[in-house]
Amino acid sequence: MVRRAEPADAEAIGRLLHDFNTEFEDFTPGPEKLAARMRELIEAGDTSVFLAGDGPDGLVVQRFWPSIWTEGLECYLAELYVVPDRRGHGLGRARMEAALADARARGADYIQLGTSETDIAARGLYESLGFTNREAKPDGPVMYVYEREL
Repeated sequence: MVRRAEPADAEAIGRLLHDFNTEFEDFTPGPEKLAARMRELIEAGDTSVFLAGDGPDGLVVQRFWPSIWTEGLECYLAELYVVPDRRGHGLGRARMEAALADARARGADYIQLGTSETDIAARGLYESLGFTNREAKPDGPVMYVYEREL
């Protein structure tokens, strides 16, 4: 079962995002602050979250903004997470399919994301859904994702 999150789901979203970053030893401001921020972003309308499972047991977060190059929107897949004991049961794929349908329905021209070289499972999922890593194309340049704290 995949469903679009509402502002009332913010606590569950905050918990999942906190657990995600904790699992991978990344910074987290804590589930309460994440919940408050996600409530704001969902209410503002430029963020979609899809939840899966009864817990819920996973989420996908995507952000939208107007494109420079087309009349459509750009979509950024910000987060994809499944709790460890529910991985391998199709929750990630189901949420990704819902997210892709949502992006199309909202008028996005494309969706982009970043993932690590070591996350083989996520890369396999993305590639099976038609995402392209330019490094894998013999005639394309290697693509990099950079980030910097400000």
